[in-house]
Amino acid sequence: MEIIEHKHVDVGGLKLHVAEIGSGPDVLLLHGFPEIWYSWRHQMIALANAGFHAIAPDFRGYGLSDQPSKIENGSYADLVEDMADLLDDFGIQKVFLVGKDCRGGIAFYFPLLYPVRVRGIVTLGVPYIRPGPKAIHLDSFPQGFYMRHWQDPGRGLADFGRFDIEAVVRNVYTLFSGSELPVAEEGKEIMDLYDPATPLPPWFTEDDLKMYSTLYEKSGFAFPLHLTYSGISRTWGKLQEITDYTIEAPPFVIMGAKDYILKFPGMEYYINSEKLKSDVPNLVIKFL
Repeated sequence: MEIIEHKHVDVGGLKLHVAEIGSGPDVLLLHGFPEIWYSWRHQMIALANAGFHAIAPDFRGYGLSDQPSKIENGSYADLVEDMADLLDDFGIQKVFLVGKDCRGGIAFYFPLLYPVRVRGIVTLGVPYIRPGPKAIHLDSFPQGFYMRHWQDPGRGLADFGRFDIEAVVRNVYTLFSGSELPVAEEGKEIMDLYDPATPLPPWFTEDDLKMYSTLYEKSGFAFPLHLTYSGISRTWGKLQEITDYTIEAPPFVIMGAKDYILKFPGMEYYINSEKLKSDVPNLVIKFL
């Protein structure tokens, strides 16, 4: 049986860690937060066995990849450009994109800049949302909602900084694997919601926890928190210059029927809206 191989690729002046396995049509797997290439290990082997070439990078600022020199200037467009450079390094012209969680957005934003390079798109847990500082209207969420808390510069890092890396990863995977919106009471932080008596999800083992913790010991959380939360109003780069938001590549979105994202104000309406159908005319959504 083939084994997953590892290498580093130069992109945008940084070295990205990349895991790969298999041969055949190329599939680029894009992890979320607080995730890394390892999140895709089972799918990589399955794809290789099915005759595909699976590629799973650590994004810049994550895991074994380099940190950008100026974290505060990082943008979603940087991640898109990194993936284009990575494909160039591999000599890949067209690819299937698979994205999870907040980085499902990169799977959708890539074809906005490089439409001819995408064969198809799969995202887990997130529909297409147009890029830009108003992608999500946080003022419609409760004041204690985690995204509102961590939008304040430095607040997320300070919250995480009260714990060691392993405790942060354990807390996040425990808190964010439920069906309720993570909302802190007034005067409390998000990590205060953690109940140490709550076990890890059944699909996340103690060995997994150690792997994630070891890799985040290297990278820390500064860049992921900036990109996803505290810098959300200014982390779009050239994606803000787009005038045509249509996704022509065929997309398949997989949603959990009990996922708390469906409790985002207006999300269920949006998923069934004509606006989304207009932006993504070939969209197929499957609820599990």
